[in-house]
Amino acid sequence: MNGPLSLVTIVAALVLAAWYLLRAALNRAPSRFDLLAAVVFSALVAVLVVIAVAGLFGDSRPSETATFAGYLITTIAFVPVGAYLARLEPTRWGSLILGIACLVLPVLVLRLQQIASVTGA
Repeated sequence: MNGPLSLVTIVAALVLAAWYLLRAALNRAPSRFDLLAAVVFSALVAVLVVIAVAGLFGDSRPSETATFAGYLITTIAFVPVGAYLARLEPTRWGSLILGIACLVLPVLVLRLQQIASVTGA
């Protein structure tokens, strides 16, 4: 896994989570800007996942490839699904959905790094 890109993804997720949770606390529905930010963030996550998938074809494969693939699928789908659900819920709860989705993503990225660091023999 790419260290700097993972770090940028984690920091961006935490910043967006703070923003969305603040909007939820202020009783604000997700705006177009919020949904656009989620789409841009999803593109960043997609780049991270593509790089991780490319790493699967190298020499240092994770020992638990199926688990790694499951985390990759979850990671790439989490924010778009959250954005879709937030769009369906045009109240403060939509902002909360986006905030929680962005809070879960750093955990997924850290877990991907843990799994990738254990290579098969």
